[in-house]
Parts: sequence; structure tokens; C-alpha cells
Amino acid sequence: MLYGICNLSIVSLRLEPSDQSELISQVLFGEYFKVLEKRVHWSKIRLEFDNYEGWIDNKQYLEITKEQYDELSISEVKISNELINFISDSNQNLIPISLGSSLPFLKNNFLKIGSTEFNYDGDVTVGIKDKSKIIELAFMYLNTPYLWGGKTPFGIDCSGLTQMVYKLCGYKLLRGAAEQATQGEVLSFIEESEPGDLAFFDDKEGNIVHVGLIMSDNYIIHAYGKVRIDRIDHSGIYNIDSKRHTHKLRVIKKVI
Repeated sequence: MLYGICNLSIVSLRLEPSDQSELISQVLFGEYFKVLEKRVHWSKIRLEFDNYEGWIDNKQYLEITKEQYDELSISEVKISNELINFISDSNQNLIPISLGSSLPFLKNNFLKIGSTEFNYDGDVTVGIKDKSKIIELAFMYLNTPYLWGGKTPFGIDCSGLTQMVYKLCGYKLLRGAAEQATQGEVLSFIEESEPGDLAFFDDKEGNIVHVGLIMSDNYIIHAYGKVRIDRIDHSGIYNIDSKRHTHKLRVIKKVI
């Protein structure tokens, strides 16, 4: 078994080993993974954070040892808490990193990727946050353009938004909306929900295809065209711009 870590800002995770293949997610700086299959130009990986699998370019990650992987697995998770910042190596080369990037082995403003040491002096979040912080952090993504497979303030999808906000609060959600719907406790009514709970929506075939974060007073923040705030009722999401329902409510889940 081979192991790797992302040493670049944002790396595309694709459905198939091709630059033309569908973007299914992104690998952010500092995220580490198992390499399930390595070909000449592409590797199939499984991310440690959510067990999500896909293909990345071999030129866009760094191999690490099993010992380093195991050490990362038991280390305290430190995460960048700024929309955008930079890390620099000993030659003052800059790498931009986005909100939610991992900072492995960060100590006294220094972190290490493989054998390279970097400096980072930005804001960091560590550990479990109170549930009340979830919506506050979601506002950091407000007006981010929708991007299928996206996980950053430069482009994000509906389940990427919920996963990243929960990550910043110290919790793990799975990657897709349908997968996230398997987590947590079912609530019977919107009135039972609290800000930060998850609302899931299905299509005509009954497949869960959308997720958002419930706010107070029957509002919801979700990624639809952009990260936006709309109304939610027992029917679903009521778009305040188009004045119509856009998503049909399936279930509300309390994860924390």
C-alpha cells in the first residue's frame, strides 16, 4: 500500500484517470490518503478524512511513508481558518491555501509536508466548536459560486458546503448529500430543528440530491447557483428571488 499527501493548493479529484473526466471533489492542501492504484500518470486514492475515492494526477501529490500516514491519523487536526492565506518554504516560495486546508504537524508557525518545512502565520482552528458556530462559519462561504465537486470559497457544491463547515467545527461528514443523509438522527418536523442541522431534498425519483444548513426563523443556507440564503418550509426550499419552490424536502437530520 502506498500513501500520499496533497502539497498543492487545490487538486482535482476525478471520476476517471483523465483530465477530461468529471470533477467529483477536490483535495485541499495537507489532506492525506491511501493510494489504492498507481498508474503511469494517475493514482486512485481514498481520502482519510471521509473515505472518498477518485483519481488524481501523479504530479499533484507527494508520497509519504506508512509511518507518516499513521502519525497524521493520530495527530491533532489543525485547519486554516482564513478565506485565503499563504505558506512559504525556506526559499520563500509561496503556496496559496484556502479555508479548510489542513496544516499537518503545525507548531510555532511551522509545518512539514514530507521533508519540506513551511511557515504559516495565519489563523488556525483546532478541536470541536459549539454548534452555534456552524452558521457563523457558513457565512464565510456566502456568495461562493456553485461548482460541482468544489470545496473552497472559489467554488463549492451543496454537500461540499456542509462538509467543510462541519470540518471547521471539528466534525466529520461524508462527501455526498446522499451519503450525509445516512448520518445523524431523523427529526420529524422543522420546528424540532436547530441552526446547524441538515435538511435533505430529493428528486422525482426519490433520490437525495441536495443538502443545506438550517438557520433560525425558517431560513436555510445552501449552494444553488451560489451559496445563498432562502426560506424553508414543510414543502422544501422557497427561493426568495424566483418566488417559487426549488427543492422538495425529504428529511431533516441532527448530526450534533
